[in-house]
Amino acid sequence: MKKVSLFLFAAILLVGSFASSAQESKGSWSAGADLVSSYIWRGSKAGAFSIQPTVKYAIEGFSIGAWGSGDLTTGAPEEADLFASYAFKSGLSLGVTDYHYNTSKLFDSSNHAIEANVGYAIGKFSLGGNYIFNSASGSAGDDKYFEVAYQFPSVKLFAGGGDGWYTDDASFQVCNVGITATKTLKISDSFSIPLFGSAIVNPNKEQIFYVIGISL
Repeated sequence: MKKVSLFLFAAILLVGSFASSAQESKGSWSAGADLVSSYIWRGSKAGAFSIQPTVKYAIEGFSIGAWGSGDLTTGAPEEADLFASYAFKSGLSLGVTDYHYNTSKLFDSSNHAIEANVGYAIGKFSLGGNYIFNSASGSAGDDKYFEVAYQFPSVKLFAGGGDGWYTDDASFQVCNVGITATKTLKISDSFSIPLFGSAIVNPNKEQIFYVIGISL
């Protein structure tokens, strides 16, 4: 597993470097961060008040990048992920994500969860499927998660279900149902703040979460 993680990390960097050098004029880098009142991932709480930065390189349908989450109440990093994906014009997308849950030991295989991602979007409707290959950080491996969503102009409705580490007894259950609303707060003609809020219910764990956030 350690070799798999090292290979994935190197492959992502090499492919991104090649794409950048080969078609630099067509690609673009982007970076940003969200401040969230709590970190809720697929219906379960994964952190408290957190900052979640992102950096991404995109060229045509290909994108590669990194995402992280750090607990601002303790100052401790919680998660650092690498991802790569390709979006086809048909609406199909394929990708891979390397979830890393102990940032002090980057290549410790017990801290990595390698996941394959597939999605399809048509109009405002989207669905996705995710599969974790290995056992790591509470996952026994073979974990699956599926989600369906519908995007209105400023509101998104979603529902998801999974097994393994997503549910109390590891059986497949609905675990993530909610709504996310977005609003841009205009401060002046040249400055505005993107806000978002979510209400999330986990029927399997009988929990409800409310999240508010700011995009930077």
